[in-house]
Amino acid sequence: MDISQPQLLLKRAINVKAIVTPRWKEEVQEQLQTQINTIDTQLQQIDTQGQRAIAEIQKQSLQPPGPQTLQQIENIQLQVNQKKTEMLEQKNQSLQNLQQVQLLDLEQEVTQFQLEGIFSVGLGENLISKLQVEILLRDGIVEEIRGDI
Repeated sequence: MDISQPQLLLKRAINVKAIVTPRWKEEVQEQLQTQINTIDTQLQQIDTQGQRAIAEIQKQSLQPPGPQTLQQIENIQLQVNQKKTEMLEQKNQSLQNLQQVQLLDLEQEVTQFQLEGIFSVGLGENLISKLQVEILLRDGIVEEIRGDI
């Protein structure tokens, strides 16, 4: 780096793209299926925990259950239902993503994620072109770096 010219170090977002290959599709589908299976397991656990909590409250309450006990049970059911709704939305999103991955054409480029990188810029350099950097991967291997490094 030339000390005579002022330079700034800045951060930029770097898009990381992947080329769709059979291996990439398989790996992404496996990841999504694992997410779906994990959500299914968590849904079962939430149901079980909710049932246990309700049973515990019923066991501790007087017979017949009073209004406070009924309110506690209702609150637990609301919490369980809210959590289940959130998880079902996550599962639905994962299922949609799985379907989209299956429809991708081979050799197509897809954005996978973003990284943050640091770069230097000096007088007379094009800041916009330095901000537009991409990394292209094929099965996890860098195939191309696009833009003004």
